[in-house]
Amino acid sequence: MPITTRALNRALLARQGLLERMRLPLPDVAERIGALQMQYWPALGPALWSRAHELAPESPWHAHSTGDLVTGTLLRGTIHTVTPADYPAYAAVSAASKVGAFRAGPEPEIGELLDLVREMGATPRPAAELVAAIDEWVVAHPGVLSDREIELQRLYRWTSVMMRVGFIRVPAEGTWSKRTPVLFALGPAKEFPPLREALDFVVRRHLRAFGPAAAEDVASWIAWNITPVRAALEAMPDLVTFTDEDGRTLYDLPGAPRPGEDAEAPVRLLPWFDSTLLAYAPGRRTRILPDAHKDHVYVKANGQLKPSFLVDGRVAGLWTMTTAKGGAVTLVLTPLEQVPILAKAELVAEAKRLLEFTHPAATSHEVVFRG
Repeated sequence: MPITTRALNRALLARQGLLERMRLPLPDVAERIGALQMQYWPALGPALWSRAHELAPESPWHAHSTGDLVTGTLLRGTIHTVTPADYPAYAAVSAASKVGAFRAGPEPEIGELLDLVREMGATPRPAAELVAAIDEWVVAHPGVLSDREIELQRLYRWTSVMMRVGFIRVPAEGTWSKRTPVLFALGPAKEFPPLREALDFVVRRHLRAFGPAAAEDVASWIAWNITPVRAALEAMPDLVTFTDEDGRTLYDLPGAPRPGEDAEAPVRLLPWFDSTLLAYAPGRRTRILPDAHKDHVYVKANGQLKPSFLVDGRVAGLWTMTTAKGGAVTLVLTPLEQVPILAKAELVAEAKRLLEFTHPAATSHEVVFRG
C-alpha cells in the first residue's frame, strides 16, 4: 500500500505526542516515544515537556531518582534515556552492534574482565577509574587481546567492554538535577536477554515510536547491519507494510497510529539531538526534516544537532536559549523559511511556556522572533 511523506509525518507526530501531548505517567510516555537521545543533558526536560501533558519542571529528575527512568550508553554508543524495563533489551542490542563490537578480531574471552568491571560498577564511580582498571587487567593478561585491538579500544575508552557490562549514569552530587550525571553505575539488567529476543523487542519499539520505517532506518538507529534487521522484520507475521514515495518497503505495527495527511499539526519545539531527527537512515529524514534545512540543523564539524521548531509538522527553524546575569531568560526563534503569521504567534506562546518550564524561577521570560 502506498503512503505519502506527509502521511508518514503525521504518523510520526502522533506516536511522539507531537500532535497531542500524552496524558500518561512519565515512564509510559518515555516508553511510547522510544529511547530518547540524551547526549546533552539539558535536552531531557524539553524533550519530555514537548510530548507529555502538564509536566512539572522537576518531573524528569524525580523519575530518575525513583528509578522510573534510567540514562546510559546505549544505541550507537550514545547516551539514551529509557525505562528500566526496556533497558536490558536496548543494552543487549547495543552491545552487539557495530559500535559495541570488538574491532580487530573475533570476540575474545573476557569473562574475568567483565566480572571485575561489574564488581567495580556496584559503586558509582568516574568512567576514568573503570578505564584505568581495564587497562591494568589487559596488561596483566597478555595475549587475551591483540595489540591492535588494545590500541583501538583505548582510543574509544573501552566502549566494547563497558557496553557489555551495561552502565547507567548517576549524579556525583547524589541528587538528580539539571547537572549532567557523570558517574557510572551498574544498570538495571542483571543479565541481558537472548539476542534474538532483544532484537525483536527493540525493532518493535522502534516501529511503535517512529514507524512506519524501513529496515535501513531501524538498522541505522541501532547501528546494526541491515541484513539481520530485515530478516527480523520479515519474520514478524503480524506487521503491515507500506511503500513510500521512493519505492522503499516500510514496516509497521498493525494497530499503530496513522492519522493521515489531513491531521492538524500544532507548532512544537524540539531540543538538542531530538530522537525524531535521528530515527531514520541519513538521507531518509524528510518526513520531518526538509532537505533544505538539514545542514542548518546538523553541524557536521562536531556532530551537534541543534534545537529546532516545527511548523505544520516539519522543521521550519531553530531556537536558542540564554540566561542573563540578573536571572532573565530569553529564547530566540530563528526561522529557516517563511512562517505564517498565525504560526509565528503560536510559536512565541509555546516558547514562553517552555521557558516557564525550564526556568520557573527566572526573573523574566522573553521570546524573540527573528525574521
